[in-house]
Amino acid sequence: MNFGMSSTYSDLMASSGTSCAVSQDRSAYWTPAIYFVGADGTTELVEEVGGMLAYYFLNGQNIKAFPPGFQMIAGDTRERNFTWPVPDPPKSDWSGDQVSQKALSQKAIGFNCLDYSNTPEPSLFRHFLPEKSYLDAHCKNGVRFEIMFPSCWNGKDVDSQNHKSHVAYPNLVMTGDCPDGFDTQLPGLFYETIWNTYAFKDKAGSFVIANGDPTGYGYHGDFIAGWDPKFLQSAIDTCTDLSGRVEDCPLFKDQLQSESDQQNHKITLPSELQSDDCNGPRNGLPGNVPIQKGPEYASEASQNSPLSAPPSAPPSAPPPAPPSTATPAPSTTKDVAAAVFVEAPSSHNQPVTYAAPQMITVASVSPSSPPKASIVSTLYYTTGNLVNEVIVLEEVVTVPCTSTSTDTPSDEIIQPTYRRRFHEGHRRYRRGRLL
Repeated sequence: MNFGMSSTYSDLMASSGTSCAVSQDRSAYWTPAIYFVGADGTTELVEEVGGMLAYYFLNGQNIKAFPPGFQMIAGDTRERNFTWPVPDPPKSDWSGDQVSQKALSQKAIGFNCLDYSNTPEPSLFRHFLPEKSYLDAHCKNGVRFEIMFPSCWNGKDVDSQNHKSHVAYPNLVMTGDCPDGFDTQLPGLFYETIWNTYAFKDKAGSFVIANGDPTGYGYHGDFIAGWDPKFLQSAIDTCTDLSGRVEDCPLFKDQLQSESDQQNHKITLPSELQSDDCNGPRNGLPGNVPIQKGPEYASEASQNSPLSAPPSAPPSAPPPAPPSTATPAPSTTKDVAAAVFVEAPSSHNQPVTYAAPQMITVASVSPSSPPKASIVSTLYYTTGNLVNEVIVLEEVVTVPCTSTSTDTPSDEIIQPTYRRRFHEGHRRYRRGRLL
């Protein structure tokens, strides 16, 4: 595969193969890895579970394929702060600065605590990497890192100087209206990667993303399109099965690779990385990237940065909040019933839940005794010249849950909604780009 430090569309299309399940897809999908930092400052790569899934959401109308040479970045590697309400208000209340591109880009990042024995969390509702004690206690199956890319395009530039300004988010991140000047709708790319953080349970230390970010605010992803635009446009127009499985799209019938075939395609390690140990255990992060916890904007990392010292505890992320049952404000752009292709690279990846689980409005809440609250995490963020401290308390409350057969609002069951989607899974080899 022709994937390196400066790969172009032509390089990718000239590759002899791909690690994606659909053999026609030569695109480059990338996110930074996560490392465990021990109490002595040594770092070790956390195991990635099952490869990356790349979803292509087809929300909206008249969606266009990525043109040759198209590329973009989601997120900001130097971000270490979050100045918006925690948790997110219902989308029906988003207005003003909360629908600015800055806010939407930060709300497009998610860290999903996985415990397959419990009700799954909705995607993109926690925008922070939880502290290790929380992960140890609650995330038995690791953490799923999530990032949504902008799906509104200016219709002319395949790239921009910062790899961002030629695209924009719709006003509800995944769906909604595109801003003026970005009227061309693209497939909505959504990456997810599972990391086995639970393997480090009860070990003294913390987690940090490979770009030196212990908070999660600086998580980001890269995309370089590697499709024949005509083929991708045909997939967008014809892959309408709501299952989202590439196997259920006739266009992909003769284009699918087995998992072993995917694994046979590997990149050649760039010469810039051949002398570095990307797996560890080692001192500091690969590339000697400094660990910067913020909240100030991180300095730009260089290959000459000094080795990192053990980080102090990062600002804590809030624990899971119950999913909102509020209905988003209606969009003037009618969303079609979605279609998505998702290539599943591994059989042990768990199903992804994009809608909030069914919720029943309860008739009453009667705790048997006054609730006892404990502090589970603390979050710091800035607003102007003020530094705000949010202390998150956890209460255990006994809730009697009743329902009747009458059709009243208090007994309404909120059904999940489904979007068209396809997913594009592939194997990634972490010895490539680090930041």
